[in-house]
Amino acid sequence: MTQTTQPLTDHYDVKRDSDGHRYLHPLVTGFNLTRIPLLNKGTAFTEDERQKLNLDGLLAPQVDTLEELAGRLYADYVKIKDPLERHVFLRGLQDRNEVLFYALLAAHVEEMLPIVYTPTVGLAVQKFSQIYRYARGLTLSTNNIERAGKALANVPLNDVRIIVATDSSAILGIGDQGFGGMAISIGKLSLYTVAGGVGPDKTLPVELDVGTGRADLREDPSYLGVKHDRLKGEEYLRFVDRFVEATLERFPKAIIQWEDFSKDTAFMVLDRYRRVVPSFNDDIQGTGAVVLAGVLNACRLKGETLADQRVVISGAGAGGAGVAAAIREGMRREGLTPEQISERVFVLDSRGLLTDDRQMEDYKKSLATPRAFTEGWAGTGLLDVIREGKATVLLGLSGVPNTFDEEVVKAAMANTPRPLVFPLSNPTANCEALPEDVLRWSNGAALVATGSPFDPVTLNGETYPIGQGNNAFIFPGLGFGAILARVREITDEMVTESAYALAAYTQRLHPGRTFPPVSELGDASLEVAVAVIKQALKNGVATEFSIRGLSDDELLEVVKAKFWQPKYLPFKVE
Repeated sequence: MTQTTQPLTDHYDVKRDSDGHRYLHPLVTGFNLTRIPLLNKGTAFTEDERQKLNLDGLLAPQVDTLEELAGRLYADYVKIKDPLERHVFLRGLQDRNEVLFYALLAAHVEEMLPIVYTPTVGLAVQKFSQIYRYARGLTLSTNNIERAGKALANVPLNDVRIIVATDSSAILGIGDQGFGGMAISIGKLSLYTVAGGVGPDKTLPVELDVGTGRADLREDPSYLGVKHDRLKGEEYLRFVDRFVEATLERFPKAIIQWEDFSKDTAFMVLDRYRRVVPSFNDDIQGTGAVVLAGVLNACRLKGETLADQRVVISGAGAGGAGVAAAIREGMRREGLTPEQISERVFVLDSRGLLTDDRQMEDYKKSLATPRAFTEGWAGTGLLDVIREGKATVLLGLSGVPNTFDEEVVKAAMANTPRPLVFPLSNPTANCEALPEDVLRWSNGAALVATGSPFDPVTLNGETYPIGQGNNAFIFPGLGFGAILARVREITDEMVTESAYALAAYTQRLHPGRTFPPVSELGDASLEVAVAVIKQALKNGVATEFSIRGLSDDELLEVVKAKFWQPKYLPFKVE
């Protein structure tokens, strides 16, 4: 008896012909086909396809190539000057012709990344109800969470492998954004495809609308989310439990990236579910990995090691805690003891240095400095910690602009000729310092990287490229590697290996930089994915047998072969 398999989506399947070439088998034709973003080719349908797919007479007569369509759209794109309008333009394209969207994005990724992702996505989140045009992804709210299984059954994709889910409680540095956080999930998954090689029909953005703590949103007639206060405590956990249970039933091969949860919730959700469903938190783990990679490279540029540094982290939210954990793990790998590390990594929140005699949230306790070590210090504010702790590295994850002012930078200069100053908060308005100011205050000596994109700085006739410590260098490759290895769990070691893979890639191809150019996101992701697969095998969490016993070069070829490319596939009606 022949076993039937479920098609890839409710609208089409992808098959291979006798020569192994992929083609689309459509399950809809005619006008309806042109309304499916992953099927629509616009005027790129061939004459033969138009006739066989019942499109004859429904399209303009000209037959274009994908390249011609992308060139025409790019000419329209550059005429738009406002970043949010550019974002809306690209999102509209994604919602009507998805392959064309990715072809355009791939051809101009460095230029368009700040539009589909940070910093413009922050504004898109804030304006999401106003710019909402088409439904995309899955929204679970208090209105339908008890029907989560039925809601997931309505998703027309049948083989989702990566989900980005947010409750929108702490978007970037702009806080609770309610339903608007869906824009983050959509933007992140765009990068999974263009930089991480995950086919768009295997991705699902999810908004967990548990309400909002902002009265202004609840009272806004144009706001599209549920209009009540946020769920908390057991009610909240029951909500997320229902999502996870329904997801495991509908998409058993899926990985979940938890995105932009408030700091307390972020750790709680990660701990609760990471061994239930393969999952990770990008704000904690992805941020930690990308910053560790940049710091490793900057140390190498100084001719020093990570273990030589004394690190001040301004900001003890999810990102700051993730960075502190990653830096500590890097120092452990270089041979330092826990006691030595606790006297080299200093984390500050809004009340100053975390010390072990302070009352604080549970997740902060492992980051605290022994109070005995600070005996005799003048204080525990930022300047005090830099001076008394002899800080050589300043990492900004506070979301507070101007935190790293001239006095702060010069205090670090007193401890080392070349301090690392990374103002990493997003969006740009929340950045702790402008790179041009840091370089001017340090006379070009500081090693600077940021979270948002900045143009190179020219000072005293020399040009300094500003490395962008963007999580997009980590999470697409981390997720892709985890998918290819079919992991049961995403381990901390897998995340750490992604950092070392990114650092090695940068050192090999861009020895004078802290991070590679954003234009190389895809190439960097390939090597991150290989490192993640290797570590998954070492940890015993990989369930994909075909990758066992392969060399690094063979694994790289497997990853490249699986990397989705934005190309129009031919249609075959059967």
